[in-house]
Amino acid sequence: MTRIGLFSDTHSFFDPRFYDLFQDVDEIWHAGDVGDIKVLEAMEQFKPFRAVYGNIDNTVIRRQLKLHERFRCEEVDVWITHIGGYPGKYAANVLQEMKMNPPKLFISGHSHILKVMYDKKLDLLHMNPGAAGKFGFHTIRTALRFSIDKSEIKDLEVIELESRCMLNRE
Repeated sequence: MTRIGLFSDTHSFFDPRFYDLFQDVDEIWHAGDVGDIKVLEAMEQFKPFRAVYGNIDNTVIRRQLKLHERFRCEEVDVWITHIGGYPGKYAANVLQEMKMNPPKLFISGHSHILKVMYDKKLDLLHMNPGAAGKFGFHTIRTALRFSIDKSEIKDLEVIELESRCMLNRE
């Protein structure tokens, strides 16, 4: 079994509470808009990680990350990209591949809206962990934890951090 900590849209802010929140995970996955190379360095020093770049990421980050990560975790075909859309509204740059060769787990970020949906047409699970950073229109910072056990995706937990408004008052 592989335990995963998933977040996105950190926008240059790696909340130190993730050291506790992701202490028991085996890997960290980041769905883009890292924002600062220091966030990558924090993940790299903490746990094995996978990440993609997002639309705000500079050339330094883009040289280290890919636009898409497609891989197997145990028996699950996983695809992570930043701007991917969601069931019924996939982004144009992923739509054709989604129809021809859908993964079992499709992860995207960008919207800053936490969303976990099952796509019946393509028989896949879509996850968007929302936004873990301080910048954007979201009011609550969010992330996900879950497990992959052979071909099963299970034990999904939503992590809600304080609102951005409260954070900005500190």
